[in-house]
Amino acid sequence: MNLNRPTVLLLSSDPAFSRSITDAWPHDLEGPEFIQLEIGLSRALQPDTYDLAITEASSFHQVHPLAEVLAAAGKPAIVVCSDVSPSLTRDFSSMRGLVLVLNRERESWPAVVGLLGREILRRCHAESAVRQAEKGRAVAETEATLGRYMSEMRNSTSNALTSILGNAELLLLEPGLPANVLSQADTIRNMALRLHEILQRFSSIEKELSVAARESVKETVQSRAAGA
Repeated sequence: MNLNRPTVLLLSSDPAFSRSITDAWPHDLEGPEFIQLEIGLSRALQPDTYDLAITEASSFHQVHPLAEVLAAAGKPAIVVCSDVSPSLTRDFSSMRGLVLVLNRERESWPAVVGLLGREILRRCHAESAVRQAEKGRAVAETEATLGRYMSEMRNSTSNALTSILGNAELLLLEPGLPANVLSQADTIRNMALRLHEILQRFSSIEKELSVAARESVKETVQSRAAGA
């Protein structure tokens, strides 16, 4: 199973119902995965295992309990009913999930289900992409804030390291110090030098990013000028 493909859950005990939907589903380059379950299992729905549920109701009296179960899963669903009454006016979209009711009496109902299902899946994919983009933007903003703080504190940190390094060098030149003290002073000096190298790398990265940003702006201006 391709995990990148959406999954359509067909809740029906009638193989002909499921076959009608799969046969009429629009032929895209990569359609969804179809999984058929007995309608009685609808109360054990796991919302993380599917993207769209399609089921049938033998009468409009069954639509309400089915819709409540489907909406509780929080995923979009389509209920195909053989006897849609004019009194069936409840707005299921007010629930957590979106439930649509279609009339099975029309001969074109499988095609309608297929087209509607495809658009629902497209919308779900678009909404998921937006959520991922928002998460990525939040992470980028956090990292940018951290980067700005590190850049602002670079000079202060460099000055502190210079002081540590200078005092470590003075200790190493002090005559008569025990060997263990000299060893500790040498460790302090080496660690200070390593931190100084890291700060220098930060400076180099900052310059590289600045150059890349200027080149990007330059290319954008040239592209707009060429297209004008």
